[in-house]
Amino acid sequence: MSSRVELLLRQMDAAYQRAGWHGPTLRGALRGVTAEQAARRPTAGRHNIWELAVHAAYWKYDVRRRLLGGKRGSFELAGSNWFTRPERGRASAKAWKTDLALLDREHRALRTIVEELPDEALDSRPAGSRSTRERLIYGIVAHDVYHAGQIQLVKALIRPRKRRRKKL
Repeated sequence: MSSRVELLLRQMDAAYQRAGWHGPTLRGALRGVTAEQAARRPTAGRHNIWELAVHAAYWKYDVRRRLLGGKRGSFELAGSNWFTRPERGRASAKAWKTDLALLDREHRALRTIVEELPDEALDSRPAGSRSTRERLIYGIVAHDVYHAGQIQLVKALIRPRKRRRKKL
């Protein structure tokens, strides 16, 4: 494995699940979140934590698909980009765990593809892409960090507010 690929893998892991200098990783931001918390919207019309997690899974799939030159439409869920969660408005722990497992599988699948890339492939563009493979991989790293921060913000917004006592 080349040093460039190793660097990309370290960056992917630091953004997703290992200790990141920037704060919580994507998986770290999701740790301990219940199905009920994941389903709660910070305000009407905004994405909840659950939707952010599935969105991140989708883009890991999409980058993997692009790296391989695959066709669209092979994601495990019907649709693309944003997926309404929970389905049919039912926030079950089982459904939440299933979608978190999807995120983990997509990360592992993408990581496996990156591991197998030769150095010379990093500078080339997959068919139909305006970005090099290396840029796609760094993009998904930034995507994980961005959404980890967004999830931390949503967690703060949905946290029950403490009632302040009025001073007399």
